[in-house]
Amino acid sequence: MNLTELGYVAGWRLARTLPRPVVAAAFRAGADRAYRRGGRGTTRLRANLRRVVGPELPEAELDELVRAGLRSYARYWMEAFRLPSLSRQEILAGFRLDGADKLGADVESGRGAVIALPHGGNWDAAGAWVAATGWPITTVAERLKPEAVYERFLAFRQGLGMEILPTHGGERPAFEVLVDRLQAGTVVPLLADRDLSARGVEVDFFGGRTRMPAGPALLAIRTGAPLYVTTMWYESDIARAALDGPLELPGPSSGSLDFRVRVLTQRIADGLAAGIARHPQDWHMLQRMWLDQRTDGPGATPQPPAATGTI
Repeated sequence: MNLTELGYVAGWRLARTLPRPVVAAAFRAGADRAYRRGGRGTTRLRANLRRVVGPELPEAELDELVRAGLRSYARYWMEAFRLPSLSRQEILAGFRLDGADKLGADVESGRGAVIALPHGGNWDAAGAWVAATGWPITTVAERLKPEAVYERFLAFRQGLGMEILPTHGGERPAFEVLVDRLQAGTVVPLLADRDLSARGVEVDFFGGRTRMPAGPALLAIRTGAPLYVTTMWYESDIARAALDGPLELPGPSSGSLDFRVRVLTQRIADGLAAGIARHPQDWHMLQRMWLDQRTDGPGATPQPPAATGTI
């Protein structure tokens, strides 16, 4: 067991055994230390948030936004570590989804739904809430290192009631399985604000160019399933999300499949940007985001292992 795995295991055990106020204070203090230290992840978060809020925001206010952003990110980790110890009722009480009635109707009709998520708020709590509600949910997971940590996060999410598909190396391509699941009425959430494959669709995002995964748009076009964009944020005592949509899907007469995927991915980007602008402190983007930014390189702040993936 290496130091990274030891750190995750220790965090998992302590977060689940100590009282929540004690754990919350410890994670908040860790976020404040990261802010004072000003490492690579903090510097990247500051640059990304500057894009979101624009050049007019005074530096002192941006400082406070960065501090709040790091505290929100730490809260995500604290709550993720504690999720496996929560009862079904605690999971349901700890998350609220605006537009849940629309999602429930989609599941009931058997057509499922594609949910485009930002790296924001608590997407694990959202997935656990969907499963606890009794709706089928399937997503994908990027296989990250170290392997032992990936396996722990995989088991954690499966234990919450989610079906997790590997992005690569499965018995069938993940995209084909997701098509089948949507046609069976399954909820398919996918992180959509950052492409990890270098094969994504270029979009305009807060005045700059970036790439976002084509998967959410392609799945919706392929299956006809409703496609929603989600805003995710925290309130003092609960994780929140709101569905925007379903988005209008460009029809075959509008152009080629490639053109339609690009148009729809830009609509996703616009929806994500609107939500992030409303709750910038809860956008956990501590990595390179725009094409004109330098690469993060070694030592970059990682995303949570086995995070809900992109296709």
